[in-house]
Amino acid sequence: MEINLPLMDMDNPVDDSSPQSFKKAFKEYREGRPGGGCMWPELVEAFPSAELRDPVDRGTLDRIESILGQRLPDDLRSFLLGSDGLADEYGTDVIWPAARILDDNLSFRNDEQYKSLYREFDSLMFFGDNGGGDQFAFVRRPERQEVFVWDHETDSRIPVASSLERYVRSALASDGEDWYR
Repeated sequence: MEINLPLMDMDNPVDDSSPQSFKKAFKEYREGRPGGGCMWPELVEAFPSAELRDPVDRGTLDRIESILGQRLPDDLRSFLLGSDGLADEYGTDVIWPAARILDDNLSFRNDEQYKSLYREFDSLMFFGDNGGGDQFAFVRRPERQEVFVWDHETDSRIPVASSLERYVRSALASDGEDWYR
């Protein structure tokens, strides 16, 4: 089942997908967030080969939460409001675009073959991969901030980072697909 979601709120367009627009979107988000600070622009700037994209509007993220029946982790939500995903220098989606987050999570939860091979995925929210089959996810029931890797060969679910920030730093600083092993 593929669901197409708009990437931008046309009442609030962003001029372009440059890093400057990324910074502007995060600055606006930070100003509207009580007591919040946003580390994403500075973090991504530390990795010049990281590929940023146009931001996603809040309505798209609200629809994802409604369809999946789970809240997006705050850090993932804030990231997507600034860039619809993040690719590393090899083109691997460290953080998937919003539409893929929805599509892949629905596939994992509803595919009969997956149900026969693996434990259930309903408590997880997948958001990225390593390019070799392993997927990264947050546990959403109960809600946790750690990032887990799901190994597609063993069906193991192992914590690999204490936060999305640590996950992004580790994934972008690595020079291979298995940085978490």
